[in-house]
Amino acid sequence: MPAIQQRDVKAAIEDLKYRTLAAIRGELTQLVYLASTRDYNTARYYHDGLASQYTPEIAQSALAACHQEVFQKLLFTSLENLVNELEIYIQSTRERPEEVLEAWGSLQPYRITIPRNCEQLLADFFFSNLRVALAILHARRESLPNS
Repeated sequence: MPAIQQRDVKAAIEDLKYRTLAAIRGELTQLVYLASTRDYNTARYYHDGLASQYTPEIAQSALAACHQEVFQKLLFTSLENLVNELEIYIQSTRERPEEVLEAWGSLQPYRITIPRNCEQLLADFFFSNLRVALAILHARRESLPNS
């Protein structure tokens, strides 16, 4: 198998950013999307469009790089922005916000959103911030009339 060319990976990253991710509102929503392209059993990423235009290996590298980049942005964002990102994500699900908040609070599906080689300390920091953002949103919803 020929070696992956960095220029091809960069082209695939640009393709992914400007075709797919640009259409997904919110960085947290993008993070969830990117994590969903990763197989839970093998941790390999796959994207039909990128794999057919480039190769599965190049698509894998591009997806992993974008996943890491979006995660880093969210990791160092303010708590206020993370709450906004969570609101955007919940809106994107088209589910009842109360149900999403309940599921995210109890099942913690956000744990699968971190990149594969994430240091545990950074993962814990991210999870902690998300739990705080969830608590803020939950408190806001409870304070609304007719909630």
